[in-house]
Amino acid sequence: MKDINSTPLWTALITPFLENGDVDYESLKKLLNLQQEAGNGILILGSTGESLNLSTKTKKEIISFVHDQNLSAPLMAGVGGHELEATTEWVEFLNTKNIDCYLMVTPLYSKPESKGQVAWFKTLMDTAKKPVMLYNVPSRTGKKLGFDVVKELSSHQNFWGVKEASGSTDDFKQYVSAAGSSPRVYSGDDALTPDFAPLGCVGLVSVASNVWPEETHAYTKACLNNSLSNEEIKGWEDACNSLFEVSNPIPAKVLMNELGLISTPLLKLPLTHEDLASCQNQLEANTWVKNWFKNK
Repeated sequence: MKDINSTPLWTALITPFLENGDVDYESLKKLLNLQQEAGNGILILGSTGESLNLSTKTKKEIISFVHDQNLSAPLMAGVGGHELEATTEWVEFLNTKNIDCYLMVTPLYSKPESKGQVAWFKTLMDTAKKPVMLYNVPSRTGKKLGFDVVKELSSHQNFWGVKEASGSTDDFKQYVSAAGSSPRVYSGDDALTPDFAPLGCVGLVSVASNVWPEETHAYTKACLNNSLSNEEIKGWEDACNSLFEVSNPIPAKVLMNELGLISTPLLKLPLTHEDLASCQNQLEANTWVKNWFKNK
């Protein structure tokens, strides 16, 4: 079992595709190695990995491919859905693979209240054989992860932490409080990590590190050390926000294709790279980040 607490940064990895729509495993292997070399943990099949747009067969093939790479980097797998039996079966499959922990998002679309959330998560956490990070992202799920839900589940043997991506510093503080005596609450928003750091944030689950693995690792450490100047914070805020100009991970994949990190910018419908008219802002962000890292 790898030490999942030793890295401040987890990359919510994109899923690269070939022109025919198949997974580009050559590019995926390259991306995995880049993240490992940067010292980052790797989240496979989160929302940035377009997990909800992929078939179960394809997702299992991706997990099996990553498993077979025997990476030294810690690995996390996304667990999300709206139908409990299928989601439980997914966790059971993950239990058989070399995955170190799971990211479990609030049930999608149905908008359950607290008791429903507790029952959902407890069923999945009882099934899991690995530590679990609960994920609050109401902009995608339509419902906030309850503070009382986190408090109740914090005593579960598989509870590990929380990824908070609501964009609220007030909510972040409440998740830290709800998570218990040894909370591990991670920023789920690249640009807000400097704001979350003084509130008990222990790290970042990042989109930006897809494009800038080493640079975002350094940024995250600087956030946690409170060593960024106001100018640097603004520069990183602008760079990170450029990756959310349209729906994630469209800008990241377009930029990564421009930089030669992946072979195509293609996504799975209903997402399409054609919704980003120009990647000029992302290219300018890339220049700023590269210069920051060179001169830091």
